Amino acid sequence: MLTVSDTMTDPLIGRLIDGRYEVRERVAAGGMATVYVAHDQRLERDIALKVMHPHLAADASEADFVARFQREAKAAARLTHPGMVRVYDQGVDGAVSYLTMEYVEGENLRERMRQEHTLAVGEALTITECVLDALAAAHRKGLVHRDVKPENVLLDDTEQPKLADFGLARAVTEVTSTSTGMLLGTVAYLAPELVADGDADARADVYSCGILLYEMVTGRQPFTAETALGVASRHVHEDVPPASAAVPWLPGELDDLIATLTARDAALRPADAGVALAAIRQTRALIDDPTLDRRADPPSGAVPVGPDSGATTVLNDAPSGSTVALPIGLGGDALAVDVLDAELLDDDPDAIEPETPSHRAGWWLGALLATLLVLGGLGFWWYHSVGPGAFTTVPDVQTETEEAATNTLTALGFEVEPRYEFHDDVAAGLVIGTEPGAQSRAPDGSEIVLLVSQGARQETVPEVVGSTEQDALAALGDVGFPVGDTVLTYSDTVPQGEVMSSTPAQGETVRHDTEVILEVSNGPEPIVIPDLTGMSEEAALAALADFAIEPQVEYGRTDAVETGEVYLQDPEGGSDGVRTQEMTITVSEGLPLVTVPDVRGQSFENARAELQALGLTVSGDDNPWNFSTVVFNMNPSPNSEVEPGSNVYLEY
Repeated sequence: MLTVSDTMTDPLIGRLIDGRYEVRERVAAGGMATVYVAHDQRLERDIALKVMHPHLAADASEADFVARFQREAKAAARLTHPGMVRVYDQGVDGAVSYLTMEYVEGENLRERMRQEHTLAVGEALTITECVLDALAAAHRKGLVHRDVKPENVLLDDTEQPKLADFGLARAVTEVTSTSTGMLLGTVAYLAPELVADGDADARADVYSCGILLYEMVTGRQPFTAETALGVASRHVHEDVPPASAAVPWLPGELDDLIATLTARDAALRPADAGVALAAIRQTRALIDDPTLDRRADPPSGAVPVGPDSGATTVLNDAPSGSTVALPIGLGGDALAVDVLDAELLDDDPDAIEPETPSHRAGWWLGALLATLLVLGGLGFWWYHSVGPGAFTTVPDVQTETEEAATNTLTALGFEVEPRYEFHDDVAAGLVIGTEPGAQSRAPDGSEIVLLVSQGARQETVPEVVGSTEQDALAALGDVGFPVGDTVLTYSDTVPQGEVMSSTPAQGETVRHDTEVILEVSNGPEPIVIPDLTGMSEEAALAALADFAIEPQVEYGRTDAVETGEVYLQDPEGGSDGVRTQEMTITVSEGLPLVTVPDVRGQSFENARAELQALGLTVSGDDNPWNFSTVVFNMNPSPNSEVEPGSNVYLEY
C-alpha cells in the first residue's frame, strides 16, 4: 500500500508527460513499472499511465529497449476485447518510457482474494473463463501474455474482469535477458518451460490460469519455498497437487481440470486459451449448482497473502550454499553443486602404535586380497557382459529436438535410427517417442528407433467447385478432410446443387484435420412476380432486369391500355416465381382494328352513318356521270381492317 509520503515525494506527481498527460496520483508499483492516474489533456479523459522502471534497460542500449518496448506495446494496442484493458498510446519522454491504458475503476483480483481469502467455485470458474476468453483473442493473433497473475486481473465497478499488462513481461525480459541472463516474471505463476528456457507459447498462459484457478478455490498457491528460485524449481520438478488435497470436498472434475491446465509437459496442456476455455465450460457443466455456490474455508494457519506476493520478481543467481537444479531463462543446463564444509580431525596424540604383524600373517592377507581381486574381476565381467550392466535404461527424450535426442542416446552408447511420422500435436522436428519406449532397458549398443514428428500431415483441398455436392463430399472424404455444415447460397448462374466455393479454397494446402465448408448453390432465389400491367415496355423490361429475367415480348391490340404499355403477362403478377425464370409479356400496339363493312349499293348517307358508327371517318365524291346517291366504289376495300378513326373514301 502506498503512503501519502510516497505520493508526495514522487517526482512524477504533477508532471506533464509528453506535453499531454498530467500525472495526478500514484496507484500501484510493481517489479516492472509504476502505475499512475493521469489526465489526458488532449482528449479530456482520465487514463492509467504505466511508467517502466529505468533500471530495466540499464544494461541494454536505450535504442534496443525502446524498440522492443514499442513493438510489444503496438502489438498489445491491436488487441480489442471487452475483457482486456485497452492500450491507447506508447512513448518515451526523456528517461521515461510509458504506456497509456484504459483506466479501470475498481480493484484487482489480488485485493479481492486478500479480503475474501477464497472464492466460490462458480465465481472462480467465471473469472478464469473471462481471463481465458481475453487470452484466446490474443492467442489467435499469435500474442502471448507471459505474466498472468491476480494483480493483472482487474475487476471493474460491474465486477467484470479485465486482463491488463499484455506483452510487458516479454518486452522487458527480451532486453534484460540479452545482457544479464535474467528472467522477469512472477514465479508463483510461471510455466515450467518459461523457467527452464526463458521462452514459451500460448500454453504458458494456460498454465498460469490453472495456478490462478487453484489459488482462487483453495486460498493458497500450490508451491511455496524460502526463495523465489525455490518456487521456480518446484514448478519445473513437481506436479501441481490436486486442489482437493487442500479442500477435500472439491469435486474430482475440478482436480482434473487444474491438472490439465497445469501439466508440466506443455504438450499435454490445451494448445491455447480457446481450447482451455472449452475445457472450463465443459467442467462447469459437470458440477452441480450447490458445489458451484460453495466457498472453501480460509486455510488453517495460512499466512495472509501480502501485497508483494504477486510482484514481478527478478530471478538471479541463487544464494551461496544452495543447490541450483536448473538455470532460469539461460537456455542451458546448470550443474547442481552442493558445498559441504569438512573438518580435518587430528590423530589422537596419546594413541599407541599397533604392533607390526608377523610376515606369515601378511602372506595370508596377500592371498586373500588376490582371491578377492580375481572374484571381483569375474564379477565385473559378468555384470557388464551378462548381468544388469549389459543393459541401459532408455531415457525419455520426448519433445526434444531430433539433434538433442540423438546426442543423448548416442552418448549412452545406443545406435539411433530416426523414423519420421506425422503427428497432430507434436511440432515438426521434435521427438514423439522411442522404440523401445522411455524407461525401458535395452542392451548396450542396441538400435533405438527415434520417432521424429513431421508435424501435422498436410493435404491439398481437392478441386470441388463445379461438381455436385455429393461428388465434392466424396472427394473430400477420399483425402480425409472433415466436412462442416454445407452453406446454401442462392445463385442466378450456378445450377442448384452445384458447389460454388470451399473454405479453405480448393488447391490450398492445410492440415489434414482442417474442417472444410462447402458453399453450394440453392438455385435462383424465390421471388414474387411483379405486376407489369400498364407499364411501358421499357419500364417493364427494367423491372424484370432486377430479377435477371429476360422476357419474351409479344405485341397485340387492346383498348385496355395505351399504345406501348403491357396489358398481358405470363406468369401473372403476384404469383410465386424465381429469379431468371422464363416469362412472356404482351405490349399494346394500339386499339383493336375495325373491319370495314361493304357499303356499296347503299345510299351515301346510310353508308356514312354505318361507317361513322364504327369509329371511322367518311369522305365522298359525287360522280357527275352518276345521277343517284348510291355508293358504287369505296377505299379501303370492303372487309379491310383499319384502325379506329381511319378515313373511308366513298364514291357515289
